[in-house]
Amino acid sequence: MVTNHKIDVQDLTIAYGTHRILRHVTLNVRANEIFGIIGPANSGKTSFLNAINRMDMMRVNMNVTGTITIDGIDTRNWRNVYALRRKIGVVFPLPVGLPLTVYDNVALAPRLAGTAGSQADLDILVERCLRRAALWDEVKDRLHHLGSLLSGGQQQRLTIARALSQSPEILMLDEFSIAVDPVTTMRIEDVLKELKSEMTIILVTNLVQQANRLADRTAFFLNGDCVEIGETADLFNGVARDQRTLDYIGGKFG
Repeated sequence: MVTNHKIDVQDLTIAYGTHRILRHVTLNVRANEIFGIIGPANSGKTSFLNAINRMDMMRVNMNVTGTITIDGIDTRNWRNVYALRRKIGVVFPLPVGLPLTVYDNVALAPRLAGTAGSQADLDILVERCLRRAALWDEVKDRLHHLGSLLSGGQQQRLTIARALSQSPEILMLDEFSIAVDPVTTMRIEDVLKELKSEMTIILVTNLVQQANRLADRTAFFLNGDCVEIGETADLFNGVARDQRTLDYIGGKFG
């Protein structure tokens, strides 16, 4: 299933007070691709995701210039933001455990949006999201236990299930594997490969080989600049405009 959920970023600059986080970033994310973003700490990767999701609107000292459009809709317009956010699912670096049961964690978004339907419909949705996050078999007998009692890897997959429960058209993941064991990481990567046919995915990762395994295209951020964007296969085969990209991929800095 091909969607039209593409993102176009033009001349994006982000500053906290006088401190610039991103400088004049221009890029596009194609529909139904996994777009990887790599780079060392403090290079602006998370701030970029926050700008897509318009989290900057909650910070009075954050200044954003440039344009971001999703399917041609300008995110600078307050009237568009609520509808656009409902299109976007977000998975944070560490599991964000809500003080809810496993079931209620996944059911929260459709309940808030008024799309839960009947109890039977909601039961089906919760099971489907947990299955897609490769978690159902481990929690089906613990649906009414607190999600915070799950292991770290299970909580991260619960976060993914919660993001999927709102039927996002864009899924953004910010270093999802930072607290997850290698086996669970590979299971989540398999899930993302399957989801790509249904949604557009932006993957921020501190693991360059994870970008190599998953991303169709990859952007390299460094010190607030988008140094390079290219087909992932090309970048990892040494085809890059900027030597810094190859140095980072090769582990020579960062």
